[in-house]
Amino acid sequence: MRASQGILLAALLAGVAGCGKKQLPHEGKSVAELERMLDADDPVVQAQGALGLSQQGSEASSAVPRLTELLASPDGLVRQNAAVALGKIGDEASSAVPALIRCLSDDEWAVRRVAAQALGEMGSAARDALPALQKLQRDPNSLVRPAARAAVEKIRPPKKR
Repeated sequence: MRASQGILLAALLAGVAGCGKKQLPHEGKSVAELERMLDADDPVVQAQGALGLSQQGSEASSAVPRLTELLASPDGLVRQNAAVALGKIGDEASSAVPALIRCLSDDEWAVRRVAAQALGEMGSAARDALPALQKLQRDPNSLVRPAARAAVEKIRPPKKR
C-alpha cells in the first residue's frame, strides 16, 4: 500500500469512527414511537421505524398490521425493512405470510431476498410459502437463491429417519 493510500484509509477510518457517536433516528425509541414513525409521510422515516421495530423482535408484534401494509409501499427500502421487521417478530407475524409471498416476486431483488429470509424466520407458520420459495430458488439473482433455499430448510419439518 502506498503512503498516500494509507493516509487516505486512516482518514476514512477516523471519520467513520467519529460517525458512531451520532444516534440514528430509530435508536432509543419505544415500540409505540417506532410504530408512529411507520405512519409518517416520509418513506425514509417509515423505513427507519421499520428498522427500529426489527430490533425489538416479538415485542413489536402490535406493529404487524401496519408493517404488512408497508410491504406494498412504492418505496423499496420501506418494503425491505418492513419484511425484515416481520421476520424478526417471527411466527407472531404469521398473518403477514400472504403479503410476504407476494414480495417474493418483487421487482427489487433485495426485497425478494429479505422476504424469503423473513418467511424462513417464521418457520412452520410460513408453510404456505413453500411453493413460491421453491420457485424462487431459480431466481436470476445470486443472493436471492440461497436465501430461498435457507428459508425452505427452516420451514420444512425435519425428515423422519
